[in-house]
Amino acid sequence: MEEATHQDQAAGSGSHPGKGGERFDFLNPRGEEALLPADSVTWRVFKNPVAMFVGGITAVILELAEPRVCDGVWNNTAFRTDPLGRLRRTGLAAMVTVYGPHTKAEAMIAGIYRMHDRIAGVTSGGQAYRANDVELLNWVQVTASYGFLEAYCQLVAPLPLEQKDALYREGSIAAKLYGAVTAPDSVASQEAFFASMRPLLQPTEVIEEFLELMLSTPVFPWFLRPYQHLLVKAAVGVLPQELQQSLQLGARWQLKGWQRGLIRWTGRISDRLVIKASPAVQACRRLGLPDNYLYKVQ
Repeated sequence: MEEATHQDQAAGSGSHPGKGGERFDFLNPRGEEALLPADSVTWRVFKNPVAMFVGGITAVILELAEPRVCDGVWNNTAFRTDPLGRLRRTGLAAMVTVYGPHTKAEAMIAGIYRMHDRIAGVTSGGQAYRANDVELLNWVQVTASYGFLEAYCQLVAPLPLEQKDALYREGSIAAKLYGAVTAPDSVASQEAFFASMRPLLQPTEVIEEFLELMLSTPVFPWFLRPYQHLLVKAAVGVLPQELQQSLQLGARWQLKGWQRGLIRWTGRISDRLVIKASPAVQACRRLGLPDNYLYKVQ
C-alpha cells in the first residue's frame, strides 16, 4: 500500500524517484521539449523496463572489458560498495537524458562531464587514461546504445535496420554533450567500432564480480529474485557470440530456451503496459500527448 501511494504521488507530481528518495520532475516545465522528439525510436525503446535493465547490464559488461574504462568505473564509482544506488543513479541519468526537459538534461550532462574531468588513472597494465578521453567516451556511448537497442530487438520486438540506424543517429545528439563527439551513428559504424576495439577487450575477474553483484543485489522484491537472475543471464546473451566466448562467459550464464521465452513474453507485455509514474508517460504529459502515445502499435 505504501509503495502504491508513493507511485501515485509521483504520477501526480510528475517526479520520478532516484536514489534515497530524490526526485526528478519530468512533467515540468510544461511544453518544454526533450533533447529528442517524442516520435523518435529512442523514446519508444527506452520506455521498456526489460530492455533497459538487461541492456544496461550488457553495456556495463562491455565497458568493464576495456581495461581503462574498467579501472575508471570500478575504482572511481560506488559499484562495489553501493551497487543498488549506482544502478538507480545511472538509470535516472539515462531517463533524464532521453525524456527530461532539454534545459535540465543539458545541465545534468554538463555536471557529469565536469565530474568525469577530474577522474584519471593508470591501469594495472600501465595504461594511463582520463575519463573524458574521447575514445573511452565513444566506447561508453556505443555500448549503451548497443545494449539497450539489442536487448529491445532480442527480447521485446525486432526493429528494421533503418530504425536501428535512427537510434544510433539520435544518440549522437546527447553523445556530443557528454563528450563522445565521434561515437558511431549507424549500425555499420557501431560494428566497425566494435571490431576495432575487440583486440583491447579482455576477460577479467571484475566482470564476474559485477555479474555476481547483479545476481545478489536486491533490485526487485524477493519473490521476483529468480526472474532477476534470468535477466542477468539474458544480458550476457545480448553480447555478440564471439565476445561471449572471448570474455569467457560460458555455460553458467546461458539461458535455457523456456527461460528466454519467458523474458520475451514479459518484454512484450511490458511494452504495452502504460505506467503512469514512468518518465516516458510523464514526458508525454509534459508535451500534451496522451499517456498511451508511446504504447500504440507502431
